[in-house]
Amino acid sequence: MTCCLLAGCANDLTESPVEAPGRPESTRTQALETGAALLQSKPPMDALNAYLDGFHFYNGHPKVQMEAHHYCAILNEDVIQCVIYDGNSKSAKLMGVEYIIDETLFADLPAKEKAMWHSHGYEVSSGQLIAPGIPAPAEHALMQRLAHTYGKTWHTWHTDQDKALPVGVPQLMMGFTADGQADPAMVRQRNLRLGVDAEKTKAQRADIPTPAPDPQANGWQQGNVIQIEDPTGAHLHRPATPTPPATNSRSAR
Repeated sequence: MTCCLLAGCANDLTESPVEAPGRPESTRTQALETGAALLQSKPPMDALNAYLDGFHFYNGHPKVQMEAHHYCAILNEDVIQCVIYDGNSKSAKLMGVEYIIDETLFADLPAKEKAMWHSHGYEVSSGQLIAPGIPAPAEHALMQRLAHTYGKTWHTWHTDQDKALPVGVPQLMMGFTADGQADPAMVRQRNLRLGVDAEKTKAQRADIPTPAPDPQANGWQQGNVIQIEDPTGAHLHRPATPTPPATNSRSAR
């Protein structure tokens, strides 16, 4: 697939739910930013050419869910790496990372490793996973590919828990695998904000084969919950409030 087809823009901005503490940028800092933008090359950043929007929940805490904005680099036909933000505006906070691999690579992983990965088949077929702003044929081709992949996701800044700084420890995240798991209000508000017709999206993907997930993936479903215990007690695993619909129509790349 030609990567340039994946470079789209969202219909509306999604702002970060928290504001990091700190002093306003000085004129000197702003000048340094401008100079760096003009003079420094950023090949890893330039490679982020796909934008995906979906939902995650904390492994072991399926009711604690949030929207996740993925900016991804396609390394090859079998490996994709994504940085995950809590929004798609300039204020967005870097929440974590997700590594995505094809089912052929996943099949060779040890069983204990597989338990930390989640399948993407249901996310695709349900329409929960979207690629905002690109033409429908390009999104359909991308979803055909993603339906046969698995993701391993760690969140490092828990802004859904009102953490204004990246305190606590990384948390392993999972994706939904069946109807009735995702908070309907969260999905509905995301669809409204990004202009997604849920039923139309599902119908357009009806021809995408949804493989049965590897039984050793999605470990939480078999009671194999892997999570890092937070020694600081900073993580509360509170259900987050869904992001409200945007009140503007600006676009974000």
